[in-house]
Amino acid sequence: MNYNDAAFLTERIPLGDKRALSRAITLVENEDPRALKIERDLYSLTGKAYRVGITGPPGAGKSTLVNVLAKEFKSRGNKVGIIAVDPTSPFTGGALLGDRIRMGAALADHEIFMRSMASRGGTGGLARTTTQVADVMDSFGFDVLIIETVGVGQLELDIAGAVDTTVVVLVPEAGGGVQAMKAGLIEIADIFAINKADRDGAEILKSELQDALSLMPAIKNGSWDLPVKLTVALEGRGVKELVDTVYKHKEHLEASGKFHKNRQSQAEIKIRDIVRAEIGKRLWMNPSLKSVLDSLSGFCVEGKIDPYSAARTFLQSAEAQR
Repeated sequence: MNYNDAAFLTERIPLGDKRALSRAITLVENEDPRALKIERDLYSLTGKAYRVGITGPPGAGKSTLVNVLAKEFKSRGNKVGIIAVDPTSPFTGGALLGDRIRMGAALADHEIFMRSMASRGGTGGLARTTTQVADVMDSFGFDVLIIETVGVGQLELDIAGAVDTTVVVLVPEAGGGVQAMKAGLIEIADIFAINKADRDGAEILKSELQDALSLMPAIKNGSWDLPVKLTVALEGRGVKELVDTVYKHKEHLEASGKFHKNRQSQAEIKIRDIVRAEIGKRLWMNPSLKSVLDSLSGFCVEGKIDPYSAARTFLQSAEAQR
């Protein structure tokens, strides 16, 4: 059995071969040339897994919550996969992949598959190849895919374009509803979960969030009223209710017709990303255009041209080579 052969991997993954799945994910994550064949050949098998995004600030207990959510989904007869994105060191390029430590219970359950990913420079809370990895896992036959963002700040907005339901996890110390609005979290959230709700201030934050939500126009969510749930992940409190709410959101999307529209929007994002990457390769790897770029950047430093005019000149040079 050749686990380095792309065709072999694409045959084995739909059959439930976890070794083949792991190997394929590694190739995709490393942007290996073999990954393109794997992604193409498996794409027709995707679209069945319901994707749930978990995002929020550092220290909110996202990993612990993902752990118990996975167990709850599994207890309802689902085959569950987890993708957890950890930050990459800007100095070494490595990542601790600490989610493997924090999700001990989920990892001990051999029916729950987890993959940690280094962010590798991704700035929107996900790694560059997270959605491709999710597609490969989807083709394996998971019913539910849980994707946890890196947890480094407020700009983790990519998750909303990669999943069906986005759960924003906060803690009582996170501040009021106005802060959530400033962070852009209300725009991407489908459900709010105030974790560590046994701490002081949880009910106050819930009330403030609900007040803030009442002032927001229902542009993104239509008739869906953003729910605010209380959880204590370490004790498993509120987890069943949170999963119930995820299913209610799924039902809402299907009944309103938004599920198909959202999936189409996700496909459009993928196409745009692929086109952007392909155009970038063709531009930046072209030796003659590299020479043009070097000249223009030098002229900018010398004050002979501004960057905007230089960019226009560069594009004209690229167009002339077509």
